[in-house]
Amino acid sequence: MEKVAIIELAGASTVLSIYETQNGRSRLVRQESDSANISKDINDEKLLKPKTISDIVAVLKLYRNIVEENGVKKIIAVANNIILQARNQRGFFEEIYNNTGLGFSFLNEEDVVKNIYTSVVNKIDNSKGVIVYIATNSTYFIKYNRRTTLGYEVVPFGYENINNASLDFDQMKAEFTSNMNFKNLNVDEDEAIVGVGNPFINLGRVAKKIDHYPLEIDNNYPVNKTLENKVISFVKGLDLDKITKVKGLVEDRSDVLLSGFAIISAIYDKLKIQEACVSTANVREGVIISSISNDVQERFSDLLGSSFDNIHEFIKDESSINLRVANMAGILFKQLKVMHKLPRAYVKPLRVAAYMFDCGKQINFEDYEKHGFYVILNSGLCGVSQKDLLLGAFICACQTSDNFNLSQWMKYKDLLTDEDLNAVRKLGVIVKLAVALNSSKKLVVTDIVCDILGDSIIMKLIVNSDPTYEIMQGMKVAQDYRKFFKKNLQLI
Repeated sequence: MEKVAIIELAGASTVLSIYETQNGRSRLVRQESDSANISKDINDEKLLKPKTISDIVAVLKLYRNIVEENGVKKIIAVANNIILQARNQRGFFEEIYNNTGLGFSFLNEEDVVKNIYTSVVNKIDNSKGVIVYIATNSTYFIKYNRRTTLGYEVVPFGYENINNASLDFDQMKAEFTSNMNFKNLNVDEDEAIVGVGNPFINLGRVAKKIDHYPLEIDNNYPVNKTLENKVISFVKGLDLDKITKVKGLVEDRSDVLLSGFAIISAIYDKLKIQEACVSTANVREGVIISSISNDVQERFSDLLGSSFDNIHEFIKDESSINLRVANMAGILFKQLKVMHKLPRAYVKPLRVAAYMFDCGKQINFEDYEKHGFYVILNSGLCGVSQKDLLLGAFICACQTSDNFNLSQWMKYKDLLTDEDLNAVRKLGVIVKLAVALNSSKKLVVTDIVCDILGDSIIMKLIVNSDPTYEIMQGMKVAQDYRKFFKKNLQLI
């Protein structure tokens, strides 16, 4: 296992991210972020002020110490291309190097497009669409299809520099709209729109408050046009000093919050967006993925599976059976279709619950199925909708039927249906049975064949060694099976 640090010098912040990497996988283990006035100084005078330089150098010295204390061997230092506009940028980077030994490479437009695209397609499972990335001083429109970028356009305004002239909301919106004159990029109305950057994350967080949305998950949250209008009306109706009091927002400066929403409003109207999906993708994630994986494309064929593997890479041991449990749950779902009568839409949440069946053990072995509910909700799994993630969490908890809590279910009643309630209980039994059929933690049961005889179902196990222990553990599921499937269970 190797630790890699990414130090990003962006327009409004300096960010240190430390990742553990192994076998082309990574996980974030520490992150520090501090504000910087780079964009403001450059927009004002094309010159980095002495205080800005001294503040950044001091922060980078601290970051260098943190990197060394954490045993990081590889450091990737990248800087926003806007810094090249500063008349004293050469002296700035010389001072950084003399004090920290850090040498920065610059991210040009193509680099930003590549890294944002790479990060997005590792978080959102859409085969084609347009990525809209609102940065501090530019906004990127990136069109992709079948996991390939087709082209991009850049509007030379972001949430920082469009506010430079102290325009009001409507003026900023009009200014941005007038610059959306794409020459090489056609945006079709039916294409998926993925929103990236702090303004879109803030849009999602305010939208969830207005809509009383019960999940506090940023990535893959859809914001339709109606909800976007409500957010814009809400923000425009607030005094600037009250905007920053809205809890949970990324930025605490009212001016850039307002400018970010003005840009979003212009984009929704100009592109006639009916729904945009918020993504937490960022440049740093694109950099780390590209630096540790030789073939980023191989992940795209099964984004959810890749996300499972990324989590499991750092917690698995030689006796882990998660993949076998997930495969067995899939077999049981197919074999029992005539009994559970559930549509294929439930395959993905079943897969989440089955692969993550024991994730609660990271919290506490006792009642680990119950703890798995919260672990799954906060796992950051990609390639799955927020509702499917929630259903997977309930299915995991329902491995033990007594764990079902109606009051907890009611908390999410606006997202869930009566059919979902029936499904999670049945699927919880399927996951429990899949775990039982892997009790020896060896590949004993390879397949099953089911026969329904009267009020009983006979499961014939196809095995490659003695299945006595699997049958004994599987029969412990018989009572729950009878309760939810209304049939007696027999394993042979």
